[in-house]
Amino acid sequence: QVQLVESAGGLVQAGDSLRLSCAASGRTTFRTDTMAWFRQAPGKERDFVAAIAWSTTNIYYADSVKGRFTISRDDAKNTVYLQMNSLKPEDTAVYYCAARGPGILTSSANYPYWGQGTQVTVSS
Repeated sequence: QVQLVESAGGLVQAGDSLRLSCAASGRTTFRTDTMAWFRQAPGKERDFVAAIAWSTTNIYYADSVKGRFTISRDDAKNTVYLQMNSLKPEDTAVYYCAARGPGILTSSANYPYWGQGTQVTVSS
């Protein structure tokens, strides 16, 4: 059974930094999986944030977070990270970790495995 467990988010102020982690278990192909982060604000759709392929040189970001967020992975720990810097109130959302097979795609419909989500709130 595949499990993705996100670390706790938190309440931060605008301009602060926060790092999320997502530990994967129950999936033997983690090292070749694409791992991604999505987020969902109240009343809005779940939006793509960032993804990293098994080849860590293949990384893709949403325009809204480019230059502020960094996705990385540690295959020895089956863990993916999202470093969020210069946070803005509009970054407030529930953040989800997701996994799929090889290939970066930005639609949530293409990711069969999901974490439970973690709340990130950025105050102005």
